[in-house]
Amino acid sequence: MADPRPGRDGGRWAAPYGARLTLAGIPLQAVDAVVLASALFFAGLIVAFSPRIQAPWTLLLRLCLWGLLYAASLAVQRRITAPPWRALLRMGSVQVMFVQIYLIVHPLQLIFVRDWADPAILRLEDSLFGVQPTLWLQRFVSPGLTEWMMFCYVIYLAIYPALGALIYLRRGEKPLEDYLFVLTLANLICFLGFLACPVAGPLNYMPERFSVPLRGWLFTAAGEYIRHHVHMVGGNLPSPHCAIATVMWLMARRYCRPAFWLLAPVILCLYVSTFYGRYHYVTDSLTGIAAGLLVLGLAPVLLRLWNRLAGRSGRRAA
Repeated sequence: MADPRPGRDGGRWAAPYGARLTLAGIPLQAVDAVVLASALFFAGLIVAFSPRIQAPWTLLLRLCLWGLLYAASLAVQRRITAPPWRALLRMGSVQVMFVQIYLIVHPLQLIFVRDWADPAILRLEDSLFGVQPTLWLQRFVSPGLTEWMMFCYVIYLAIYPALGALIYLRRGEKPLEDYLFVLTLANLICFLGFLACPVAGPLNYMPERFSVPLRGWLFTAAGEYIRHHVHMVGGNLPSPHCAIATVMWLMARRYCRPAFWLLAPVILCLYVSTFYGRYHYVTDSLTGIAAGLLVLGLAPVLLRLWNRLAGRSGRRAA
């Protein structure tokens, strides 16, 4: 049933959402198709390239279990009658699933390209800038600036779900689907980029070239904890931070304009924080922004294809 409150339909961007295709008795929306197709694709890669992957069958088992949990969450969502709780489970299941796929993709990065592409990235940036930007920025490092940059880098983790909740509360379930659909596409294109051009990252490839330590306080400590306990080697090009941040920022513009302006300084500094903080090269960050813009443009096209497929399936079932 449509939400009767004015302005809750999300306008032209969110209106096409809602078409479902039933698979194994579970109605799937466009977001679910991207999530489950991603899991199946990477499962296929694990099987096909198992000799090149460390502990491939453990990875495959993990991926299958998370896929089953995601499918179970869809069944539970159908039985939840309170929309806010349904939306909460919806956001949580999609985001958790892509975190797990992100962790599983890392050991697959060298299955096609057998060595890290960092030398090519360094040559490119030297030719474009005359310097290596992540090294050149050391002259500006200070505790205050580092703390601000790390705040922008870390707070992204809170913006991700918070903006989804805000979009749902202000505009309803279809705009939330729009937000989640574009985010899933952005995650997927980043994961594919990891395989096509595996980049180890500045602190993994050339740690000895950094002579100025990054010192700060609370958020710097949080950023370093993420670096040492969550991040693994690679996962750099395109930068998922920049791709997802671009999607979040422009989704805020679409559905909650005050949040767009509030986030502007944080998102712009987040872009810089990725290479100031030595997580990425500038190339990673620029391609991440481009990836975010690309999926925002592709999403309506892919959604129309999904709706056509779901419509044909529905007519056959009838």
